[in-house]
Amino acid sequence: MTELDIMAGVQELRLKFPGEESFVFKDLSFSVRRGEKVLLLGPSGCGKSTLLQVLSGIMPELVEVPMKCKERIVPKSRGVLFQDPDTQFCMPYVDEELAFVLENLCVPREEMEPRMRQALEQVGLSFNQLHIPIQSLSQGMKQRLALASVLLADPEVLFLDEPSALLDPEGRKQIWEAIHSIADQRTMVIVEHRIEEMLGLVDSVVLFGPEGQVLGQASPGRLFSAYREELGRFGIWYPGVWEVFFKSHSGQLLLDNQMEDISGLSLEPLIELQQFRGFRQRTTVIEVEQAEVYPGDFIVITGPNGAGKSSLLLSLMGLLPAEGVYRLRGKDMHAAKSGKRRTEQAAQQIGFVFQNPEMQFVADQVSEEIAFSLYEEGYAREDISSLVRQSLRQFGLEGLEHRHPYQLSLGQKRRLSVAGSIVLDKALLLLDEPTFGQDAVNTFAILSLCEELRRRGMAIVMVTHEEKLSDTIATLEWKVADGRLVSTKLTKRGQEMAFKRRVGNRRVAGHE
Repeated sequence: MTELDIMAGVQELRLKFPGEESFVFKDLSFSVRRGEKVLLLGPSGCGKSTLLQVLSGIMPELVEVPMKCKERIVPKSRGVLFQDPDTQFCMPYVDEELAFVLENLCVPREEMEPRMRQALEQVGLSFNQLHIPIQSLSQGMKQRLALASVLLADPEVLFLDEPSALLDPEGRKQIWEAIHSIADQRTMVIVEHRIEEMLGLVDSVVLFGPEGQVLGQASPGRLFSAYREELGRFGIWYPGVWEVFFKSHSGQLLLDNQMEDISGLSLEPLIELQQFRGFRQRTTVIEVEQAEVYPGDFIVITGPNGAGKSSLLLSLMGLLPAEGVYRLRGKDMHAAKSGKRRTEQAAQQIGFVFQNPEMQFVADQVSEEIAFSLYEEGYAREDISSLVRQSLRQFGLEGLEHRHPYQLSLGQKRRLSVAGSIVLDKALLLLDEPTFGQDAVNTFAILSLCEELRRRGMAIVMVTHEEKLSDTIATLEWKVADGRLVSTKLTKRGQEMAFKRRVGNRRVAGHE
């Protein structure tokens, strides 16, 4: 790599994680030239984020990993946006986080606030007061704040690791408009599963296989045409992949409106809410006038970032204080005075997947994370081993049994969090953005698994920004806006299923 216009690159890279035999990369060579915008595309866990960290100097300077290469070029002026915004912040408040950047640039104090507000406006954020806790923001708002802090430093090279993964459709549009607006004269290396909004930005796409090998590099149009078979085989996102999936045998099974034998299922609601409110620091963050969840429901909760979707799930789990009527399988959840006791009671009936998967990890190995709740319930050791092996295979985590959960890719962490939550067969599953950071094949696998559980009578309640779900898979859509559940309605599929189950009149009356 002797060309003067190469801004970042590596030659003959070999890298693997400690304690593992297989390489993440073996003799990988990659470079990006000045002003070039490159998308790294490949299945979850193939090493895209790891490559960003090598190119940006995070590995091995800050994170020690066994690696060697013939040559490496790390840009002097660079900014990195991580997959998980919580790992990016240095300070507890919005203004302090942004000021931290400006102080390092020796910006005079009187010039700071205008620059902060300009950077926030670029990414679609606006606050009356800038001195607000970062942890009070939704994950999507945090992601935009993290990008604003990166843009404040005005870096020459940007490494963007799934900048729109946690955003609602409007947020995704704003984030890519912001990136487009500052793209001139900058070099960009981007990892992103959602590609429709950004294809007009990138000059070329580098396609990786599951073993970290480069399969090809070309302009977006040429690559998606030339490598369509590989994209499908490895389950990588490409334009039109949803339509292709729904025409496949697996997709048709997912859309089938049949249920397994439900004659033994109770038609009583699993959850009943009336005048229900959830709080953060005594401030109401979610209100529900009335809603019910029944066995066999597949409910998607939609709405903009910060509307209160995650707060609703946290309130149902007892992780946020709440008041009003909340009955879980007929039991008054507010009868338990302590929040800890409410959470314990909820966890007996409900599986829960956090928006940030790291928040629920309790073990040092992937296999032990899946096994944890089985040990708690007193399962026999041989049964635990069998169930763990089944989960590893089901969620594409085979070969990672002994890796620490924090060493997984974001998509792998998400799959592990789902695996640990469903290994015990509970009545209800709450999932907060389970498909973000996933490639196509694992997104479809998670949805197919949820549908299989629903057909067995489990209720699925999923916060999502995947617009396709309410049109195709969900039986009900709950819309949340401004801290309120503003509508609960049966989808087209839900209406068809209600009719087939001969309880349509009763259910429509309950949800319209």
